[in-house]
Amino acid sequence: MNAILASLGCFGPLLIAVLLYVLASFRVINEYERAVVFTLGKVNPQPKGPGLIFVWRIFQKAFVISLRTVVLDVPSQDIITRDNVTLKVSAVVYFRAVDPASAVLKVENYYFATSQIAQTTLRSVLGEASLDELLTEREKLGQRLRELIDAATEPWGIEVSAVEVKNVDLPEQVQRAMGRQAEAEREKRAKIIAAEGELLASQQLLEASNKISQNPVAIQMRYLQTLTEIAVEKNSTILFPLPMEFMSVIQRLGEKRD
Repeated sequence: MNAILASLGCFGPLLIAVLLYVLASFRVINEYERAVVFTLGKVNPQPKGPGLIFVWRIFQKAFVISLRTVVLDVPSQDIITRDNVTLKVSAVVYFRAVDPASAVLKVENYYFATSQIAQTTLRSVLGEASLDELLTEREKLGQRLRELIDAATEPWGIEVSAVEVKNVDLPEQVQRAMGRQAEAEREKRAKIIAAEGELLASQQLLEASNKISQNPVAIQMRYLQTLTEIAVEKNSTILFPLPMEFMSVIQRLGEKRD
């Protein structure tokens, strides 16, 4: 019995070392993660996880890849639009890893690579658009950016779900020019509305004059109504309009006397 205890005492440190090795080989993988395991440098066919996995230390190496959507803030890029306007544009890219093995094997750093692809694509696509398109068709441009970035990152196992143009910094002179343009558009609409009002008023006046001219009594009634309206304002001066034909008759009579 003493001999057995003595032998166990000799192997005690070794057993402790083996136990620590086994415990260190266990890893916990979260629900939103997958572990790409390499055994002696060769990748395993399927990623492991989620849950408790066992990775042989020294012989195996695990790379944990998150499957959650990553929000990538693309910094402001200097853009020259199709109509030669220089401005700064920033964007936001939403992407996630759908193939953990490709994200490890096909690219060194998928986050950095996606960021660089997003910046270069942003400059090239927005450089083909005019300033008006950039300001009014952001959704269309965002869809175009998403398609191009997703096509470039698809071999890496990355899926781009959305791209949004976040901010457009316009130069001060462009802002002033747009302000003048907006003011001119408002003046244009005001003049058009005023002209339409004049046209409608003239049509109504023409219709009224045609109806009044059909009855001489109506003309007299309108004349008396006008005098009543003047009298309400308590004016001391009352104008009596005379037909031009009456004035011409008086002028001819004066010429005959001369």
